Amino acid sequence: MSKPIKVAFVALGCAKNLVDSEKMLGQLAEAGVAITADQADAEVIVVNTCGFLQAARAEAHEEIRRAIRMKKRGRCRRVVVAGCLVQRDGEKLLDDVPGIDALVGVHQRDDVVKAALDLPPASRTKGKKPSRKAPDLYLGEYHPYVALDTSRLRITPRHYAYLRISEGCNQKCTFCTIPAIRGPMHSKPPEVVLAEARELIADGAVELNLIGQDTSSYGADLESSGGLADLLRRLDKLDGLRWLRLLYTYPTSLNDTLIEAVAECARAVKYIDVPLQHINDRILKAMHRRVTRQQIEQLIKRIRTRIPGVALRTTLIAGFPGETNAEFAELMEFVREMRFAALGVFPYSPEPDTPAGRMKDQLPEPVRQERTGALMAVQQGIAFADAAARRGEVFDVLIEQPVKTGQYAGRHAGQAPEVDSVTYVLGKGLTPGQLVRVECLESQGYDLIASPAEVKLKKN
Repeated sequence: MSKPIKVAFVALGCAKNLVDSEKMLGQLAEAGVAITADQADAEVIVVNTCGFLQAARAEAHEEIRRAIRMKKRGRCRRVVVAGCLVQRDGEKLLDDVPGIDALVGVHQRDDVVKAALDLPPASRTKGKKPSRKAPDLYLGEYHPYVALDTSRLRITPRHYAYLRISEGCNQKCTFCTIPAIRGPMHSKPPEVVLAEARELIADGAVELNLIGQDTSSYGADLESSGGLADLLRRLDKLDGLRWLRLLYTYPTSLNDTLIEAVAECARAVKYIDVPLQHINDRILKAMHRRVTRQQIEQLIKRIRTRIPGVALRTTLIAGFPGETNAEFAELMEFVREMRFAALGVFPYSPEPDTPAGRMKDQLPEPVRQERTGALMAVQQGIAFADAAARRGEVFDVLIEQPVKTGQYAGRHAGQAPEVDSVTYVLGKGLTPGQLVRVECLESQGYDLIASPAEVKLKKN
């Protein structure tokens, strides 16, 4: 009996791309390959790329080059590149990084097994005769359905998972390449989402993080859909689930019905991620966000009124083309006033194929970086103060992993995996996925230090 082919897998990019990576890993495992973490021991290396920003593309290029170097000097015989960068650049990637053996676009994700195992390819490079030296191409256009994400070999810890409810985006923000890469928005039917949720829970997940390019528009393309609010209520009834988290909402589709559902669903953590990008009306219009400062402020007020203590997370862009000193100062003051629980800032990244990339008055990179740092400095002061103020509070923490003897990393409901701060729990005998009631002892920068809360019996 022949030994299985060893495949190493490099997963880059956001949570949506991570789901694709997990699905591809599951397909490879089902095909009988042996997954290895050691690229030096692999016969095939698959790199699932991100192509959203220039920094992500640079990272992807470096990972691909590393894999090709392994092929030249190691036992690796094949390098397969998949994901958003492939969908964005297509065959141009073969010239940018020579040595790639196969390209797999996002819409051909399920061809990864054929690409990795060198089965008969879908097509060959144009103008060349079929040969072992011609890279295999699995490239195609958008198709109007969401691929199933069942039977994943998960990269995340067993106790939490990402549940993709939709793919693509219709918002057409002027700075964004996602619609060109992932296509228009299309939602998974509710029964498909529920089936995937049950599978993840059966596999040990007690926390499900709902993702998509625009989750709050979920169901707009489905007949007889109650939207995300209805889906949230149905997910809330699933046995074995402890936490439901809402990520990647869009301000214009984050309506009162959805806010009400988050408030009322027992398993929905009181946490909403709503990327705002900016607050100045002129910049918002130039970004084609289709929302005004007044509407954003009213939305935040409604969320905080209906969901007291809610953790609001947002992301912003610093240095958008033409952003004046006064417009940036307005954004800084907005951050000070709103006191978000968590905030990420991206320096504007000029993308040549976007309307914003063609705008005049592109700001120099040092200015963009400086403004990014200034915004993060403001947020750091807010986050540090808010963390310090939690001393003495009692709350639940989901244990992630042991850090050292007597200390575990975990997260409370206001801390999303991978992107937010953590809570360190002092104790013994705790296990990943366990929900523990703790008391906050102190803060350490963004993070909290806590210990299991003492059970105090009521006196008769």
